[in-house]
Amino acid sequence: MKPSPDTGDDAPARNHELDRQYEGELLEGGARGSAAIAGLLARFQPPTVRPQSMDSANDPEGPVDGAPVWGLEQLAKAIVSKAAALLGGKEIDAETDLFDAGATSVDAVRLVAVLDRDLNVRLSLDDVFADARPRRLAQRWLGGSTKRTLPEAPAATGALELPVASASSATTTASPGTDLVPADPVAPDETLPALDDHAEDLALITADLARADLLPWCGDPDPVPPRRVLLTGANGFLGGHMLLDLLRHSDAHVVCLVRGDSVRDAERRLAEGLAGFSLPWSAEIRRRVTVLPGDLRQPRLGLTDEQWNLLANELDSVVSVAAAVDFLRGYPSLRRTNVLGVLSLAELAMTGRPKPLHHISSIAVFNEIGIASMGEDDPLAHVDRLAAGYDKSKWAAEAALRRARDRGLKATFLRPGGIVGHTRTGAYNPHDINTGLFSAISRYRVAPKINYSNSAPVDWVSRVATAVICEPSGWGQNYHLTGRPDTLTEMVRDQELGGLNVRVMPWDVWLKDFLDRCETDPVPELEFMARVLRNPAGQKIVEASVTAPMATGDRTEAFVARHKLPPPARVDAQARLKSYERMARDGLVILPSRDDPPYLWFRETMRGKVGPVDAKPDTRCTFALTLSIASMYQLVQHRTIDVRGTVSCSLLHADPLTVDDGEIWVRPHEGVPHRHSLDHPLLRYRLALRDSDGNGWWLEGWKTARARFDYLQQARTLTIRAGREGEPASLAGTMKVPKKSYKREQIDGIRVNPDLSMREQRIAKFTWLSWFSTQLGQGLLEPTLRAGAELLDLRPDAIDRDKDRYQAKLTKWEKDRKHLR
Repeated sequence: MKPSPDTGDDAPARNHELDRQYEGELLEGGARGSAAIAGLLARFQPPTVRPQSMDSANDPEGPVDGAPVWGLEQLAKAIVSKAAALLGGKEIDAETDLFDAGATSVDAVRLVAVLDRDLNVRLSLDDVFADARPRRLAQRWLGGSTKRTLPEAPAATGALELPVASASSATTTASPGTDLVPADPVAPDETLPALDDHAEDLALITADLARADLLPWCGDPDPVPPRRVLLTGANGFLGGHMLLDLLRHSDAHVVCLVRGDSVRDAERRLAEGLAGFSLPWSAEIRRRVTVLPGDLRQPRLGLTDEQWNLLANELDSVVSVAAAVDFLRGYPSLRRTNVLGVLSLAELAMTGRPKPLHHISSIAVFNEIGIASMGEDDPLAHVDRLAAGYDKSKWAAEAALRRARDRGLKATFLRPGGIVGHTRTGAYNPHDINTGLFSAISRYRVAPKINYSNSAPVDWVSRVATAVICEPSGWGQNYHLTGRPDTLTEMVRDQELGGLNVRVMPWDVWLKDFLDRCETDPVPELEFMARVLRNPAGQKIVEASVTAPMATGDRTEAFVARHKLPPPARVDAQARLKSYERMARDGLVILPSRDDPPYLWFRETMRGKVGPVDAKPDTRCTFALTLSIASMYQLVQHRTIDVRGTVSCSLLHADPLTVDDGEIWVRPHEGVPHRHSLDHPLLRYRLALRDSDGNGWWLEGWKTARARFDYLQQARTLTIRAGREGEPASLAGTMKVPKKSYKREQIDGIRVNPDLSMREQRIAKFTWLSWFSTQLGQGLLEPTLRAGAELLDLRPDAIDRDKDRYQAKLTKWEKDRKHLR
């Protein structure tokens, strides 16, 4: 038996239905991000049961057997002990944020399980993410959100208790060896303080803003492009792309601040982060990058005095990209990274040589429901009306930097909205709200009513941000990197043209519908979004995003035009294509398939004769098929057409056979002819048939092209072979599309999804005819062009042979001349 990490005793066999630690270990490698893992594991939590009051003996249901009676300080110290054990023996106290101490989401899951099992304290993951300080967790369990008076504990024995601590025990560190032993009951605190998260957040924000007034004064930086840049967040989604753009579009050497125990460990984290987003970590990149181990959460970035002073005097620019992006954690849990870390970077920029600070903020600073406008210089939201800790932390960071501006700091605010995937590589951020929304829409075919989608591809956001960093005339301003916002009509049209029929619901109706679906038919890939939307603060974030006005960026557009950068463009279905493909591989979205209602369809009738293989065909046969596509993506990426219908042939069965499954490949193998053949493949038919007796049959057919001018005849003729399921071909023959039905069925008879407007239906029909005609025309012309090249001997090898013959003639002429001499 393996010793238990908590008790040291032999661990019993695990019950996987109840053991949340097992679930955390199981999913630790699969889910990405703290909120994602928490979401995947939320369903394994027990219902929260608050502690029994001292008069619980009079409760009709009676007291909970074995439930200890806790005081606030004693419970806080017990939580410190358990948390320290999960963190590998780190010394922490009751005011240490566990995430700042290095806890992961899996650690949070384990802590919830351990507190439930060992202390009978049943907290939720929301409690831990909201504020992960042990004292705060104890307050949540004992008092909830209201002031509560507890009478003295009765003189009972057997309650688990810690030794009585002094008044200073709240800040006493604990190690994992602290034991809980039976002792005399300890009287709980007579009163518990009121638990008001929002009021405490505002008090913390006020205190954090005051820190900006302690920053040094500084002058203006030299207005020259930077040569040595400090970049934080380089192992993240946007930061990794900005690192590569800084190297591509400037001569700067980049110092990357990366968390790690050593230079090697930090380099490993950076390389893994870049690789996760399909970004390189080559020798040339390493030559221009210095990886510096540090930590935004620590004073002076966790650097030594020597390192700090060297950076203060050598750097030309500071770029703040790193942030804790977690929509479930509260402001107290996020402030060290998102606010105090930014203030440390501001202090570095204002120390020694004056340096500009370029801060990646967010339009989350406007996330107040009902805000009227979101311009680059418009007033931000009222901080007391922001619901989520993340929004408050981004607001506080900007507010602190505005104070630093008054002390001389040249601070630039770069505010992206939703950052969607790279238009060429498809790399995407699984933690982005837009990713979760589009994943939900593709799964359930239902969308909330959205005012605007203020989002842009990561490659565009990164390129514009790095251009601002490298252009001194653009420093010290506010920029909105939101691209060209989408409207709901445009988004729904993209989905419908792509083959997804999407219904639109009001926000409240959509929210209930989504959560109900997640309960009745849970999808692991959507648990992150479900977890966010089950949380009240998370609901406010998403509601503010979908109801927000259009984010305008006049200054950004002028800057882009002045420096000839790619203009902001709408992120349409084509721009999202690579990301959709990658998200589909990861299970986050479902692309249109043959199971969806067809996007476009038409009939195809064929008649001909078949007979036994190697014999003359003499039995009439008829195909009545319906050809369809689920989306244009199916054509462009896979060049396939779905087939349904019937096949009538007495040699197969007296009754018509039904097409169970059928597919047509357009120009298979890029039209390359079969080996030792002059036939270039145009279309390949593969049908799985079923007769009325339940027997299976297969049928395969080819439309091919040769170097002849009867193009229409070749496009209408199909050579087939057929046989019983699992057996070789027993029948063969030739089928043809009648001339009279070809135009009537396959051109005039094209039908398109009736949910599309008439204009969109015409566009869909025209797009199909253009694409298919191009493919068919290319396939028919290839053999003729090949024959012409052979006839004129214009192939590359023929030219080479001419050169060889000419060289041979020169050699022979030289020999003859020497012989004559």
